[in-house]
Amino acid sequence: MKLKNILIVVKDIEKAKKFYYDLFGLDVVSDNGGNMILTEGLVLQEEKIWKAFLGKEIIPKNNSCELYFEEYDLELFIQKLERLYPSIQYVNRLLSHSWGQKVIRFYDLDGNLIEVSTPML
Repeated sequence: MKLKNILIVVKDIEKAKKFYYDLFGLDVVSDNGGNMILTEGLVLQEEKIWKAFLGKEIIPKNNSCELYFEEYDLELFIQKLERLYPSIQYVNRLLSHSWGQKVIRFYDLDGNLIEVSTPML
């Protein structure tokens, strides 16, 4: 068995596509009308479709999982994040772990948790 994709729920798939391209350079691999596969295996699913599939409410900012990205120049990434998305909601601003890794956490436009850290060496 092989894990193929990670799916996140978004209200506006076009805004989400732009967000993930602007910040992480993810491009569209496949657009299936309400379901979009991006490079690196991230899938954007429109909330109304996902809600119909599950028959359950969607709970943004539930903090039960996160998308994890690594970036060598985290300070430069933060500048880009704040320039392009100045109203972004942080979970934690830049901090350094005792083992030397720097990290920030924030929510995307739909309340999905994202971590961006310097690589583990």
